[in-house]
Amino acid sequence: MANRERRGSETPATQWLKRHGVTFTPHTYQYVDRGGTAESSKQLGWPEHAVVKTLVMQNEKAEPLVVLMHGDCSVSTKALARATGYKSIEPCSPVVAQRHSGYLVGGTSPFGLRKDMPIYLEASILELEKILINGGGRGFLLEITPQTLVDVLGGVTVNCALAA
Repeated sequence: MANRERRGSETPATQWLKRHGVTFTPHTYQYVDRGGTAESSKQLGWPEHAVVKTLVMQNEKAEPLVVLMHGDCSVSTKALARATGYKSIEPCSPVVAQRHSGYLVGGTSPFGLRKDMPIYLEASILELEKILINGGGRGFLLEITPQTLVDVLGGVTVNCALAA
């Protein structure tokens, strides 16, 4: 099983974090297809609001970008487009997202991406003390401080959350 293989193994995300001197704590759980952050938060005992999902989207020119969002929220693509200066933004198809990120959907991490893409994060994520974010494999999350998303990853804050 994929998540059992992940235990103790490196991913491009963990390698990237180590190269950049970022401290993280790995967490594994039994991946459930289409379970999303609701499933991981339930299994790991974390509030879904503190489990951050990594979404690969594209602008009107089909240029990719990454959005980091609370697990219990969705992205207002209109608000995101306004905040980033694009005419429109939409989710990439799973095949396109995988090609840009190098990760399977359900295991996408913002760290160690195949392609350099702008990274935007919901500003309220920075209000949390710790977050869980994908570590580069299905059923594999990393506990980090949210400020890492700005300080090390270079994420730009935006306000585009829609309550679920």
